[in-house]
Amino acid sequence: MGPPAVGRPPVWAGVSGPALSDAEGAARFVTRGPGETRRLGARLGRLLRPGDAVLLSGDLGAGKTVFVQGIARGMGFEGSVSSKSFVLLGEYQGRQSKLYHADLYRLEAPEQAEELAVEEYCADGGLGAEGPERAPHVFPPDHLRVHFEMTGERTRALALEANGPRSGEILARLRR
Repeated sequence: MGPPAVGRPPVWAGVSGPALSDAEGAARFVTRGPGETRRLGARLGRLLRPGDAVLLSGDLGAGKTVFVQGIARGMGFEGSVSSKSFVLLGEYQGRQSKLYHADLYRLEAPEQAEELAVEEYCADGGLGAEGPERAPHVFPPDHLRVHFEMTGERTRALALEANGPRSGEILARLRR
């Protein structure tokens, strides 16, 4: 699949993109505001099941927590999801399974991530982890990586990369 035709990029579910989807295990979406970022997260949340891990990286304020709010909504969680700046791990019960939201930016040492027992949470629900580069060894090898880039005051480019067969399946379904 080649890049979109010149002119206005395709719009899907209120999200521009995938603007870049040439690589089978990668895709790029552009969102124009928090609402679109949240909607893309909700679409992803509907595809997740226990054991799935989504690793989120990018600058502060790039939209990672907004995206996790969407994931939680897509999984059927009706409450509010807040930034984990002061809590390392939040738990949200959806309709069918749980979502665990981890913020590893606050870790002082990678060994602290092992104490969180991230792999046990992955078995019990989906995982959305911010700051995965702080402890990359604690995540399952098959995961979906999402990198956020601020491209304007309200626009964000989200680069998604599948790292295994299950995350590849999720990404393929998300592209549809």
